[in-house]
Amino acid sequence: MPKPITPANWQIIRRHFRRSFSSNLHVAIATAGADGQTTIAPIGSFLLDRDSASGLYFEIFTTSVSKNAPANRRVCVMSVDSGRWLWLRAFFSGKFDRPPMFKIYGEIGDRRAPTTQEIARLKKRFGWLWHTPGGKKLWGNLNFVREIHFDSFDAAKLGGMIAWKDDALQEQAGGISGTIKI
Repeated sequence: MPKPITPANWQIIRRHFRRSFSSNLHVAIATAGADGQTTIAPIGSFLLDRDSASGLYFEIFTTSVSKNAPANRRVCVMSVDSGRWLWLRAFFSGKFDRPPMFKIYGEIGDRRAPTTQEIARLKKRFGWLWHTPGGKKLWGNLNFVREIHFDSFDAAKLGGMIAWKDDALQEQAGGISGTIKI
């Protein structure tokens, strides 16, 4: 069952998303349409707010999220840390020292034009890749963003490879205790 996001666990969630993005370059956003059909879209232009449990993504290629938003504003954003060392340590030690996956749940906002600060944050994230031919093709059309306001989260548990107890993780993370078994 998802747990509420607090200011303390938001910082842990943000740290995980930052690590995850460095190994995957994207997150997955799941939505459902009016007919109940679910869809998942990979989003590379996703940014989390530093202080509040919110974020945004640039609407560049995905059509499913914007198509589903009028009927159902609920979204789930999943981030998996695929870092080689995290997984190798877990395989050799038989345990993960931190959750390798988080899901954050919330509501998507209306489509709007991005601010210059939002574009600058995205440019900073991609660094020199922004100026490559591929970067220009991928991020050359930054006309729209959608904000997402998050209210709850889940952290993965992977069977016997758990090195933390819910209480210990909650203490370490300043409140994280929401978990799912996958």
